[in-house]
This record gives sequence, structure tokens and C-alpha cells, in this order.
Amino acid sequence: MSAGLLGLLDDVAAIAKAAAASLDDVTAAAGKATAKAAGVVIDDTAVTPQFVTGVTPDRELPIVKRIALGSIRNKLLIILPVALLLSWVAPWALAPILMLGGLYLSYEGAEKIWERVRGHEAAHEPGAVDSSAPVTVQGASAERTLISGAVRTDLILSAEIMVISLNEVAHETFWDRLIILVVVALVITVGVYGVVGLIVKMDDIGLALSRRRGRGVQAFGRALVVGMPRILGVIAAVGTVAMLWVGGHILLNGAHELGWTAPFDAIRHVEHAIADGVAGVGGALGWLFETLCSAVVGLAVGAVVLAIVHALPFGRTHAAPAAGHEGGHDGGHDEGGAAA
Repeated sequence: MSAGLLGLLDDVAAIAKAAAASLDDVTAAAGKATAKAAGVVIDDTAVTPQFVTGVTPDRELPIVKRIALGSIRNKLLIILPVALLLSWVAPWALAPILMLGGLYLSYEGAEKIWERVRGHEAAHEPGAVDSSAPVTVQGASAERTLISGAVRTDLILSAEIMVISLNEVAHETFWDRLIILVVVALVITVGVYGVVGLIVKMDDIGLALSRRRGRGVQAFGRALVVGMPRILGVIAAVGTVAMLWVGGHILLNGAHELGWTAPFDAIRHVEHAIADGVAGVGGALGWLFETLCSAVVGLAVGAVVLAIVHALPFGRTHAAPAAGHEGGHDGGHDEGGAAA
């Protein structure tokens, strides 16, 4: 009996050891996949705060939470099953689908730039409202519009993240791939929207610090309160550039995978030349060159799509900012319209 029990304990210990090793492998693979998608994760973090610009302070975190839940649904209920199925039955379809997402991001980035240009032009017209000025998003309908737009944009970025991660673990078994991708989805979503929540509440944190004792703490708090609107403006600009960069990058990579390799190869050749030819900072400069080229491609393609959309009978039209609105607000057009 004792020998049988010892044998059973040995078997249990062996199973536990194998399970621990498997867990270590899954954790390591999840970490590698997350790191590989870090570029898109940074873009996601930069893009999202602009959707909360103009929201009243008491609604900022609830809206970020709802966008985060939408992001989880995007990753686990839409992207993950579709990606796993396509990687099994039609792996060739992943690149065209991602390219459609790249077109959408490029279009969104180009539209934001166009609306900002039109807003600045309109600001010089008599009686026009400067659409670049902050507006307040109020009401359940406006919040739903804002959140749905943010979740749609997140769908594209999340698809890129999950497909990159899937490619990194393609050699794993089905169940290991599934577990790794679920871990990646949860870790990235918590990380991104945790940072976003911190960013949008920094002014409130600064206000609380400004009321505490200590001149240094008060000065730091006041600096946060004064500086956060400018920082959020910079983040919004970075988010627009990030849309163009990621959109262009997806299009270049997709074209390369589908057989049109010249643009991708030319950019990569110059990137490597810069990285190898400049001591110390060559890698960073090469990355900046590739990023700039991707953003230019995204802007060019997005501008074409924007022109086509606005030329169509059912394309979006942009009425004069003051039309149909009172009180100096444009009814949340910047947030709701740009997010749609």
C-alpha cells in the first residue's frame, strides 16, 4: 500500500512538474507575443485618450471602463475565434482582412487632419465657431456615439495586436495558442486602459495635490492641472499620427505578403542602411524612418479614401459648425463624428 501510495505521489509530482513547465512555456510565449506587439500597443494607448476629450470629469472613468470592456469583447469574442479559424482553414485571408482595417485607420487619421484644417479655416469666417476648441460631451446618446467609435477603432488595433501575437505562437498546439492569446488580450487591455484611465484623471490628481500641505507638492499639483490640457492635446495629435502610422504599416506589410514587395523592401532596405550606418542611434533613426514612411503611406491612402467617401451620394457631409447648434458647441461633432 505504501509503495503504491509513493508511486502515486511520484506520478502526481511528475504531472505537477509538467504542468508547471507548460505554464512557464505559456507565460514566456505570452510575454514574447506581447513584446512583439508593443508598437501597436503604444499606438492604442496614444489613440484612446482623444476619445475622452471633452467628457465631463465624473464620466471619464466610466467611459474608459466601457471602452475597455468593448476592447475585451473585440479581442476574445470576435478577433480570437475568427483569427484561429482563418489560421486553420484560410491563412491567406488574414492579410486582406488586416489591410481593410489599415484602410479604415488611414481614413480615420486623414479625416481628423482634414477636419482640423477645415476647423481652422472656419475659425476665420465671421460668426464661425472654432471646432478645435474643447467641447463637452453630454447625454447618453453622445456617450454611446463616442464609445461605439472608440470600440470600432480599437477593433482594428486589437486585430493587429492579436494577429501579430498569433504569428508569434503559430508553432504551438491549438490549446496553448488559445491560452496564450487570451492572456495577451487580457494583459494588453488592462495595461492600455489602465494607463488611459491614469492619463485622463491626471488633472484631478493634480487638483488634489494642489490642496495638500507642502509648497513642492502644491506646485507639482498646479503644474499638472495647468499642463494636462496641453498634454492631452499632444496625445490627441500623437493618436492621429499613430492611426496613420499603423494603417500605413498594415498596408505595406499586407501588400508585401500578397506579392507586391517593392515598397516594403525599399523602405526596409533604407531602414537597415540607416541602422547599420549610424553608430549608437542608428536603430532608433531607422525605426523613425520606417514610421515616417508608414505614416506618409497611411495619409496618402487615407486621403484618397476620404475623397472617395465624400464624393459618394451617401458620404458624410459636414455642415457649417454653427448650423443647428447653439451655445457655442458643435454638438460633439469632433468626438462623435471623428470616432464614428
